[in-house]
Amino acid sequence: MISFEVNSEEDTKKLATLAGKSIKEGVTLALIGDLGAGKTFFTKHLAKTLGAEEEVTSPTFNLMNIYEGVCPIYHFDLYRLETLEQLEDIGFCEYAESEEGICLIEWADKFKSEMPENTVEVNFEKTGENSRTITFSGEGELAKEFLEKMKEGALI
Repeated sequence: MISFEVNSEEDTKKLATLAGKSIKEGVTLALIGDLGAGKTFFTKHLAKTLGAEEEVTSPTFNLMNIYEGVCPIYHFDLYRLETLEQLEDIGFCEYAESEEGICLIEWADKFKSEMPENTVEVNFEKTGENSRTITFSGEGELAKEFLEKMKEGALI
């Protein structure tokens, strides 16, 4: 587990850039936090780091967006889903378990048991108006590699 204190949008952008440089295909980021905690903002800048050129927006109503960058980026928002059947209906498992691409899932805690093996939980905790504690933790070989790269990058 690794935690970061961010005190501005600029700090969050830098952290998202570090995550984008550290992540590789097959890793899922499960983004967890209250409304307004910064999940979509973080995702937007991570996707830019990965080369996504189109505008990254929260897929709250269409449930999933796909962005093209150095690899496919699957961006889910599970906020409006209530049942496992709804999750299955959007093809969640085929994208989340794919080794091709990166999966970013907002409100992942709603279906925690359905997250794939190489999932990194990213918890956003508001500590002030513009400050957050963002904590990364995960199991699985690829998740652990990601966490190690994040730690190494943070030392620079």
